[in-house]
Amino acid sequence: MDFFIPSGQSKGNKGNKDGNLKWWQLSLIGVGCTIGTGFFLGSAIGIEITGPSIVFSFLLAAIGTYIVYNLLAKMTAEDPQDGSFCYYANKAYGRWAGFSCGWGYWSSNILIMGSQLTALSILSRFWFPHIPLWLFATGYAILSIIVVLTGNKGFDKVENLLAIIKTAAIVMFIILAAVAVFGWIHGDIKHAGFPNSAKELFTEGWKGFWASLIYAFYAYGGIEVIGLMAMRLKKKEDAPKAGIIMLIVLIIIYIISLGLAVYMAAHGAFNSKESPFVTALDKYHFNFFPHVFNAAIIMAGFSTMTASLFGVTTLLATLADGGDAPAVFSKKIKKWKDLPLPSLLLATIGLIASIVTALLLPGKIYEYITTAAGILILFNWSFIIISALRILEMKVWGKLLAFIGIALILAAVSGTLMEKSIRMGFFVSLLFVAIIGLAAIIMQKKVWNAG
Repeated sequence: MDFFIPSGQSKGNKGNKDGNLKWWQLSLIGVGCTIGTGFFLGSAIGIEITGPSIVFSFLLAAIGTYIVYNLLAKMTAEDPQDGSFCYYANKAYGRWAGFSCGWGYWSSNILIMGSQLTALSILSRFWFPHIPLWLFATGYAILSIIVVLTGNKGFDKVENLLAIIKTAAIVMFIILAAVAVFGWIHGDIKHAGFPNSAKELFTEGWKGFWASLIYAFYAYGGIEVIGLMAMRLKKKEDAPKAGIIMLIVLIIIYIISLGLAVYMAAHGAFNSKESPFVTALDKYHFNFFPHVFNAAIIMAGFSTMTASLFGVTTLLATLADGGDAPAVFSKKIKKWKDLPLPSLLLATIGLIASIVTALLLPGKIYEYITTAAGILILFNWSFIIISALRILEMKVWGKLLAFIGIALILAAVSGTLMEKSIRMGFFVSLLFVAIIGLAAIIMQKKVWNAG
């Protein structure tokens, strides 16, 4: 989902001076890289798990997201670095922390690519039900690699275009839903309405609400793009403004659209195989809407997947530059826009592995991969908070907010144990963290201390 994440090197890089992005372009890229199938489809899982209270899940996640972004912005203002949160983790706790951050983020993006590509293939069968999933997956993977090979400028243009299209699709739903709610079309159709009791609001109880938090947080995964791309701004001081605008836009879009969806359709109508926004308008029989929205979801997923591929490619190269990955992955080819092709090749292999796993293990694999990816994103968000607690001079209120952020992240992660259908994702993420932790210990003993 994100970009340019150098390893936890002891020395930072003050970044490029020739940035060419305006603050609104950075906000748009951030929105584009954040809104994906995690929101369009993942929110349906959240609604299934908790009911109308999904709106409160997204509000709590928004608070946690703001806390994380605010602390990252403050560290960036004090010590602007290309390395963003990986650099700050290293600065606060040592090289093991920067190493863990980098590889944790690489792993989460590999999982994100796999989940998005699986979702894209399934959605494409809406029009072509007889074409094998692997054929769609291969086609989207090749197209994504081509976009990455166009370099920074080509990537930015594609992301900006897709951000506008998928945001417009959500706005279209909000307008249609509002018109329907006010009874201006098919006024005789009854809606589920506002919940009249706690039982109706929290349909699956407190455990369901707890379990739904991970999907709300996952929908905001991408806010850290502001810190990672701040060095590409023409005016570096515009980074906080870009981040705040991005977050405000996301909150408005998420809360209004989800609020309308749960108001219009009963809890039992939602399922993880269909976007909640399509479900909400199902009774109105808009023949065009399922087709338009399905296309929008595919664009959203492709955008997020391509951003993830771009991110892991540049990330592995910078990990190699810092000695936290084999040096071969930092080699760049001028013919291909100075892209690190060995890094892209490994990312492609990881992508293929995710595809094969998803296609061989159908059923709940999308939920498992998405849950694991969400937890690994929060793993890095935790590093941002604890790094800020050590690096920044905070007053009591600032420290209290930081601990609230940690509590919300812990609630989201632990909530995955409350729901059997997503519990496996917790153990998948635990496996990744264990492997990264073991690698950090080996590097500390064999490489860093020896150096």
